[in-house]
Amino acid sequence: MQNVLTFPSYIFKMNIVQFEGGDFINTVVTSKEAILDVSRQLMQKQGWKAINIRSVASACGVSVGSIYNYFDSKSDLTAAVVESIWLDIFHFPKQEHCFKNMGFPDCVQWIFDSMKQGAEKYPGFFTLHSMGFFEEDKEKGRQYMNRAWEHMQHALYAVLQNDGKIRPDAFDEILTPEKFADMVFSLIISAFIRQNYDSSAVLEMVKRIVYP
Repeated sequence: MQNVLTFPSYIFKMNIVQFEGGDFINTVVTSKEAILDVSRQLMQKQGWKAINIRSVASACGVSVGSIYNYFDSKSDLTAAVVESIWLDIFHFPKQEHCFKNMGFPDCVQWIFDSMKQGAEKYPGFFTLHSMGFFEEDKEKGRQYMNRAWEHMQHALYAVLQNDGKIRPDAFDEILTPEKFADMVFSLIISAFIRQNYDSSAVLEMVKRIVYP
């Protein structure tokens, strides 16, 4: 069997069966994450059309039945791949401990940088979301996208509250820290939809409004 992708040998536990004609297939995969890792590679190289049970099984070098041991349907597989890509783009949960050490502009810049890197690493991924995602999986796709953005929104607010460089009089009853974080987050979402990863205008606005 021709290998579609290369991947670390330790990912899979080999249970080799030889068929007539000399082809080999691995019948046992060690983990769900191993399948998702290969699926992300498929997405990067071949796009979303390659994400289906048969092509993922072929790329993993396992039987179709092995994939069904972890995912009940193509929809379940696709949703899991979507979630894993969002986690990879924003480095969840590895990034969480770094938020407390960031200033607010640093956090904004990190989000823009992550979006840009994600767009480059997974071509077409953001476009699918901005266009409403796959017709058959759009609800799950939206759920995972919203979950990623909610995490970012909470991170922005937390970083803002802990930023000691902000002017003491920057906020009042009209412009609260929470409303300001929401406003900045809305600008980030707008940039995502337009696929504009230039943070300069947003950062300049932030500096003029809340810093000395």
